[in-house]
Amino acid sequence: MDFRHTLIGAVGLPIRENPTGVIMEAAFNRLGLNWRYELFEIGPASLKEALSAFKLLGFRGLNFTVPHKVAVMQYLDDVSPAARMIGAVNTVIREGDSFIGENTDGKGFIRSLRVDAGIQPKGLNVTIIGAGGAARAIAFELALAGTASITLANRTVDRAASLANDIEKSTRCQVTPQALGASDYIVPPATDILIQATSIGLHPDPGMPAVNFESISETMIICDVIPNRPQTPFLQRAALRGASTIDGLGMLVHQAAFAIEAWTGLTPPVHEMRSAVERVLNQR
Repeated sequence: MDFRHTLIGAVGLPIRENPTGVIMEAAFNRLGLNWRYELFEIGPASLKEALSAFKLLGFRGLNFTVPHKVAVMQYLDDVSPAARMIGAVNTVIREGDSFIGENTDGKGFIRSLRVDAGIQPKGLNVTIIGAGGAARAIAFELALAGTASITLANRTVDRAASLANDIEKSTRCQVTPQALGASDYIVPPATDILIQATSIGLHPDPGMPAVNFESISETMIICDVIPNRPQTPFLQRAALRGASTIDGLGMLVHQAAFAIEAWTGLTPPVHEMRSAVERVLNQR
């Protein structure tokens, strides 16, 4: 297969501060591929036409971020069973003349747990703060990986309940929705892994979710999906409680690695990808 001058696009609004391009370009360079990863700021009204243009121009793959992860599904030729279950797409793979949707967000999180931290989620009890897109992808993949139970804590408890219902209909995992109020949330004591899956703490926001840190024990694994300030205030406070922490860069890099594998059939250089994005974030 001739990989020369292959184009990959990332689509979102906004998109310019997205660090994924640094990760992708590092992988392409290391693999000896003359591929280009371009960022496209495209609004919802132009999404359908943009997909047609990308297909006509021969793009081999695409990434989608907010606000397009759900809306793009209606314009694709097919969607993987996992992405359809999750209800969102962040990666598109070209197969012949067809664009196939996939979701690598949750897969990236699971791989980060296993590869970066040596943690197998099967049989564990997980608490997730949030019920949005990231929480949804992570929760479904955890359920499919055999997690024993998931507690979903969200400000809008109806949204958490809806997600819980969707997961229980498709998997054997027990899911419990809970309200996340303005006061400190008590983390269930049986929690093995606590995941902060909201946008709180995204640079330059110094905020933290309303968690009672006294309820975090040193036996828990604390994760944050925020990548562009890897050691978030939330993780720093959790570390003071003696808990082990996992930052959001692992999920970001591994979800990108899944996409590269799908586009190229090659094994991406994960360590170099992480080093590249760390250098850029340190400069910022």
